[in-house]
Amino acid sequence: MKDQLLKFFKKIEPDKKKSPFLHTLYDGFFTFALVPDSVTKGKGVHVRDGMDLKRTMTMVVVAMLGSFVIGTYNIGHQHFLALGQYTGLMDGWYLKLAHGVIKFLPLYVVAMVVGLGIEFWYASKKGHGIEEGFLVSGALIPLIMPPDIPLWILAFSVIFAVIIGKEAFGGTGMNILNVALLSRAFIFFAYPTFISGDEVWVSGLEKIDGVYQSVQYGWAHHMFDAIFGWFGGDKFGAGGMAVVDGFSGATPLSLAAKGGWEAVTQVYSTSDMLWGLIPGSIGETAKPFIILGGLFLIGVGIASWRIMLSMALGVAFTGILFNMWGATPSMGVPWYDHFIMGGLLFAMAYMATDPVTGASTPVGKLWYGFLIGFFGIVIRVFNPAYPEGWMLAILLMNVFAPLIDHFVVQSNINRRTKRASKATAA
Repeated sequence: MKDQLLKFFKKIEPDKKKSPFLHTLYDGFFTFALVPDSVTKGKGVHVRDGMDLKRTMTMVVVAMLGSFVIGTYNIGHQHFLALGQYTGLMDGWYLKLAHGVIKFLPLYVVAMVVGLGIEFWYASKKGHGIEEGFLVSGALIPLIMPPDIPLWILAFSVIFAVIIGKEAFGGTGMNILNVALLSRAFIFFAYPTFISGDEVWVSGLEKIDGVYQSVQYGWAHHMFDAIFGWFGGDKFGAGGMAVVDGFSGATPLSLAAKGGWEAVTQVYSTSDMLWGLIPGSIGETAKPFIILGGLFLIGVGIASWRIMLSMALGVAFTGILFNMWGATPSMGVPWYDHFIMGGLLFAMAYMATDPVTGASTPVGKLWYGFLIGFFGIVIRVFNPAYPEGWMLAILLMNVFAPLIDHFVVQSNINRRTKRASKATAA
């Protein structure tokens, strides 16, 4: 069966010189469907393994499945909470899931189509196979966005991140900045009103005459209405319903910046934050699933436990210092509660551990992770306009990662040189 499938693929292979773009597309699908068909022969120390870059990237996406599912559901959950409808977690679950899919799926499709389209074009021009690194970046980008981000802004951010942050440096494995975070940074500086503030984190709402209400539902919602009607379920209806009194859409981080931990607990429970049932980026979901995903990546040898552990220590160290200082309300947030607020754990598991943009040496990884934790909490506490710190902290340390590795390597050289000098003198 395998031989017949291989013959079929070889038969339909386009000519690389006459149709470079088609051949690039073919090569991408061929290597995705089948593991490499050429391996090192004979005996020796050569590695013989079916694992390649595509399958490595696929493992990372598998680790994020919990964030995809819970994040999609939470989009709908937050939407209906704002309207005072289906306030129980599983009340109207099919409406919540349908609304989440309607909001999330276009973000995922646009990120993948735009990013992979650019990679396919560059691969055809360079005359080599498709670089699969964007499989992970394209999955991460929609998870770190607000659910209502305009698709054209998302497309521009992906174009900028892939071309300027990746292809300009040579493509996959050559970029110095995390592509997904660079996409978010582009929106943060170019279109800040679409990714900051309290209003952007709950989907499907609009402000009319100073009052928030749900938007008029579109064809996608009405399509689900027709399906739900067959089973006698509730429907979305026309929309245009006012939100409940006192609704603000404030995230725990923005509440902490204004009123400290007490202000947070008056609105959200620890359980809500632990399971990600709060307004925020789509990927700020159930923390237990993020932890399981991170452990899975450590277990398969993709993510570095050194970076995760040292980042957690950096968060704890800095949080304890600020708890002792207590000069501002946000400094009063218990250091251990920082782990369940916002996207800290998501950044720790999937962003900081990027093997391309992070430090490479074992000791360098410890310093790299610790400094991300340190600067991330500093930005959280001291920046009232942006009460989240992981995007800027990780991008900052991406830049300094090579310097950290240089100092580690140089320190090893100096230490061994001194040892050799003493041995020679003796």
